[in-house]
Amino acid sequence: MTKNITGKKQQDILKRGVVKLIKEDEIEKNILSGRPLRIKHGIDPTGNQLHLGYAVIYRKLKALQDLGHTIVFLVGDFTARFGDPTGRMESRGMRNAAEVRKLADSYVEQISRILDPEKLEVHFNSEWYDTMKLEELFSILANFTTAQILERDMFQERIKKGKEVALHELLYPILQGYDSVMLKSDLTVIGSDQIFNELAGRHLQKIYNQEPQGIIALEVLPGTDGKKKMSQSLGNTIGLSEAAQEQFGKIMSIPDDVISTYFTLLTDRPQEEIDGASAAMKTKKINPRDEKELLAHTIVEWIWGQEEAEKSKDEFIRVNKEKKIPTRTPEKIGPEDQGKTFDLPHFLSVSGATATTSAARRLISQRAVYIDGELATDNPYPQVDITKEHIVKYGKKAYKIKPRSSQK
Repeated sequence: MTKNITGKKQQDILKRGVVKLIKEDEIEKNILSGRPLRIKHGIDPTGNQLHLGYAVIYRKLKALQDLGHTIVFLVGDFTARFGDPTGRMESRGMRNAAEVRKLADSYVEQISRILDPEKLEVHFNSEWYDTMKLEELFSILANFTTAQILERDMFQERIKKGKEVALHELLYPILQGYDSVMLKSDLTVIGSDQIFNELAGRHLQKIYNQEPQGIIALEVLPGTDGKKKMSQSLGNTIGLSEAAQEQFGKIMSIPDDVISTYFTLLTDRPQEEIDGASAAMKTKKINPRDEKELLAHTIVEWIWGQEEAEKSKDEFIRVNKEKKIPTRTPEKIGPEDQGKTFDLPHFLSVSGATATTSAARRLISQRAVYIDGELATDNPYPQVDITKEHIVKYGKKAYKIKPRSSQK
């Protein structure tokens, strides 16, 4: 049985951040019916790290999970091999199954920062597509026409510009729709850019004698540039698993005109307060910097806890107001590692000085990294004593990296 739902909670689930409800009356009735719903959300693995754009959806799913509904998390490890064409003016390259599965393995751990993993039903769509016979696939495709699929805005835009539309791209919304049939989805929660694909799911569910799923489509979060949607391929993301200090700094960098959007989509701050603050910023009664600082603290506290939020705020002030070198702590080095040495690429990665080990290797190969005043080389990589403090510089960036044990 689902838990009781208050008028305010119901309003937030159905209205806050929502741009479209398909079958609104049915959705509201089903959420309140006391029957646990199967609520689908799918994601194709396209990078190592989930970001706050996904978190907009996961927050909504968490509210529904807390009411007793079943969240069915679908990892599109099959469909990710050729990729969702949504919003793209160029075809994606094909990827192999092993590469995609490796990316997918970390996703459940990352969403566990928001959703209760013990109450999560996880599926991979390779479960049905890897064994599907061509005859069955053709029977699914026969329920759609080429004209229906080519209605999509980005396909029309490509055709106007003389760009190619690959055949496999036309199949993507049909396959995503069939996922809803296989999962017997009652409701799906998506970004508004996925409506077309999930309408294909409703169409197929009718054909397979299932009750068509309701659709809650949410506003798409702008990236740190404030213009385009947050996307790994655009490099404008704030990662869910990024260090708290990194998240805080990136949030402080967003344009002023998307502060209110971030508050609405990523926090529980009352909407009337958000609207009031937005109006006050426009009349310069409130400094947007103060609002961003509150936003950054609120989001980091939600993901990492109050202590990390306070430390991140203090570090941001220390670096940006007092103009001191940023401090990093190797997050992935624990007490059991004391006494060991790390090669420099791994040290830079675990300390957050670089996003990944491969990024560190690339910088070192470009002769761009200095550690404690010495130019780092890659033949061999320097070995770093993690019990000592080090100063790392590359480009215009500089970090003071302290031993984990010395952090208070």
